[in-house]
Amino acid sequence: MLNFLVRKLASLLTALVGVTVVSFGLIRLVPGDPVEIMMGERYVEAAAHAAALHRLGLDEPLWRQYFHYIDGLLRGDLGMSLVTREPVRDELLMLFPATAELTLCALLFALLLGLPMGVAAALRRGSWVDRAAMSVAMLGFSMPVFWWGIVLIMGFSVGLGWTPVSGRIAVEYEVTQVTGSMIIDAWLGSEPGAVVSAFSHLALPTLVLGTVPLAVVARMTRASMLEVLREDYLRTARATGLSPTRVIVGHALRNALIPVITVVGLQAGALLGGAVLTETIFSWPGIGKWIIDGIGRRDYPVVQAGILVAALLFIGVNLVVDVLYGVVNPRLRDAE
Repeated sequence: MLNFLVRKLASLLTALVGVTVVSFGLIRLVPGDPVEIMMGERYVEAAAHAAALHRLGLDEPLWRQYFHYIDGLLRGDLGMSLVTREPVRDELLMLFPATAELTLCALLFALLLGLPMGVAAALRRGSWVDRAAMSVAMLGFSMPVFWWGIVLIMGFSVGLGWTPVSGRIAVEYEVTQVTGSMIIDAWLGSEPGAVVSAFSHLALPTLVLGTVPLAVVARMTRASMLEVLREDYLRTARATGLSPTRVIVGHALRNALIPVITVVGLQAGALLGGAVLTETIFSWPGIGKWIIDGIGRRDYPVVQAGILVAALLFIGVNLVVDVLYGVVNPRLRDAE
């Protein structure tokens, strides 16, 4: 088991090094001068421009800038924002709770709907329930996030006026940040109106971000349930006189969840990628929108930190899933 963990950690470090190289290089391939963007539309003299580049360290060779970046990472320093001149780490810690809340709610939404859909489709294989559930799953998996978000905004926010278009809570409420979750903090503040406002702001982003994971969970649950339902031990359980509910929930679903858990873990990491588009569409003040804004302003430290954190979380989730699989099935860790 120790050798298995060492191999996984080595692959993790290799992936992280690759992420730092890619994130460092790609943002610098984007056309535009960060100094000119910082100065706005006004004319910047060549001497002032050169002085700004030197102050920011952008006049050094790329390889030297990269090693400065890695040296800062090893010391826990993510750098200073080129635009706000604030520590990137502080901005990241301030925005991360919003992304975490949205991601967890989207995952919970996908599980609460995806699991029953998959089970129902497997139990009624070939019926209209199966066809309807899989059609919904296929439709949800196929819809682009940005298009789905715009459709929901036009329907529920603009057309019906049921939900807000952007933000986390209405401006008339001042919620003290305790946990980072707007819903929990509003509830702790004992303001029912603030809780309702937080829920209404969270509803559409959760629906948009959770649609693809819902489809994946439903399809995987159905496939896993169909495989388990053919096993001999289920026929034995029915023959012993157990109730259908106990057979399905206590035996079939319990064993069918093993591959589903793997998919859920991978989807949890993938949700961070989808959060970039979702947060941008709904002006959700999280890491995804922060990265997009940083790209537009050529704020190199912000983009590098955002991509690194997203990659670290994604790789970390995959590592946990691999380790759990190695614990559950020793043949997997021995095969590697």
